[in-house]
Amino acid sequence: MHIHILGICGSFMGGLAALAREAGHSVTGCDTGVYPPMSDQLRALGIDLIEGFGADQMSLKPDMYVIGNVVSRAHLKDGSAKFPLMEAILDAGFPFTSGPQWLAEHVLQGRHVLAVAGTHGKTTTTSLLTWILEQAGLQPGFLVGGVPLNFGVSARLGGGKYFVIEADEFDTAFFDKRSKFVHYRPRTAILNNLEFDHADIFDDLAAIERQFHHLVRTLPSKGRLVVNGLEESLTRVLAQGCWSELRTFGSAVSDFVAEGGPSDFNVFYAGQFVAKVQWKIGGVHNQLNALAAIAAAEHVGVSPTLAAQALSSFENVKRRMEVRGSVNGITVYDDFAHHPTAIRTTVNGLRRQVGPHARILAVFEPRSNTMKLGTMKSQLPWSLEETDLAFCHSGGLDWDAGAALKSMGARAKVGANIDEVIAQILSQVRPGDHVLCMSNGGFGGIHERLLTAL
Repeated sequence: MHIHILGICGSFMGGLAALAREAGHSVTGCDTGVYPPMSDQLRALGIDLIEGFGADQMSLKPDMYVIGNVVSRAHLKDGSAKFPLMEAILDAGFPFTSGPQWLAEHVLQGRHVLAVAGTHGKTTTTSLLTWILEQAGLQPGFLVGGVPLNFGVSARLGGGKYFVIEADEFDTAFFDKRSKFVHYRPRTAILNNLEFDHADIFDDLAAIERQFHHLVRTLPSKGRLVVNGLEESLTRVLAQGCWSELRTFGSAVSDFVAEGGPSDFNVFYAGQFVAKVQWKIGGVHNQLNALAAIAAAEHVGVSPTLAAQALSSFENVKRRMEVRGSVNGITVYDDFAHHPTAIRTTVNGLRRQVGPHARILAVFEPRSNTMKLGTMKSQLPWSLEETDLAFCHSGGLDWDAGAALKSMGARAKVGANIDEVIAQILSQVRPGDHVLCMSNGGFGGIHERLLTAL
């Protein structure tokens, strides 16, 4: 089958492209504004990328168009279609489907799917769970919204019956407004946490909780639901109904409990000591991610002891506290954090790693649709409390970032473009500093430009 993917460079659609190629399908795709690591991965796979969404791509005549949720029926100011290829597909009556639907029908069918859902930590927890199953000899397939360093790719078919997938609550496509994860039909599902996000899609937290409950409804009675016992929002989701085996983690009265620091802790299951985790990853949030992965792996027969052994060799994920370089004693990091809670937990993780006296310079751009809308701008000072200095790239915002950060005083700087932000950093940075760059996009290549400038 020849599939042509619209929006191929998104983390999900790029992973789908890799799976389709591995399964023997012919794959082409189009997108705009591509950036690593997905663009690099697709080119390495020999997948042809076409810039833009021009109607001339109809000449490719694929068997199926797979539509990413970046595509809409929107029109530009001059009245022309923003996605002319989609309009041409509809006018011609050619076959099309969504990415999650294609994946469900051609990859996930007949497999034991382990899905990882939550506002934060999906990519890391999916990678953790996949690595545990890999070290247990189960050869899992996977699709992750990032690149796990242990594997070097974001997706593979795998050789066993298990498939681990990052299951997000984004809508499926412009013609299917259900969350992506309802298509996956998991037998094991992790609900890691749940906060308000995606303000461009959901009206409020209750609307997201309803989608999570739709996921819960798809689990079989012999399936397992692994739920963060610290989250009131998830308690409300479960109160709407739960028909599967339930295991909790995180709270003092949960089934799976951790005792000790984030990088060296004991794991207790039903009050009994079952494993000791010693690994290179820091942060309380990652300790919770590890508990979730251990609980999910136990459902498919991997003991907590074996899971803990696997975690000791876990290498994390690209763009998760990734060191991009060090110059004159100044270390530059790259991280995907963009929601205020994620920014706060990422900064806290680095603070625990470098100690109370080292300076942390946070560099971020409010790039997600939720942040662009200004929905959570009031939380930014809270998210940056443990930083010494903060630098915000405000380009493209319709709200005043300076006003939002005013309570931070001289600790916060705002730049309208990347060059201005870099100049501000250079005027403040000194040897021994840790520069933490956070964005869910390419951030204009600020990491390499900053290292070069240093």
